[in-house]
Amino acid sequence: MNPIEIAYPITLVILGISALASVYRIFIGPTLLDRIIAADVLIITVSSTIVVSMIRNGTMDSVVLVMVASVIGFIGSVTIARFVLERSRIGDPIRQEQS
Repeated sequence: MNPIEIAYPITLVILGISALASVYRIFIGPTLLDRIIAADVLIITVSSTIVVSMIRNGTMDSVVLVMVASVIGFIGSVTIARFVLERSRIGDPIRQEQS
């Protein structure tokens, strides 16, 4: 049996658990920053799942999709970091939300 055949289901289970944890944090996260970081982790998890599937299938069909998702995640993270920095400079820190 090929090592990729063994590693593929294990990797998908780990990535699935990561996706579920990210979705949980998006809905339950106590602060806005927790939710934003969880959304970024979810984008990375989806991109990783696509890459693992490409390796398994031996194709390079979805490389553009992975690159676009990575760029969107990076730009989103930088934008939010700048937003938080500006809010902290004017003395209005992001407060914890009460559930």
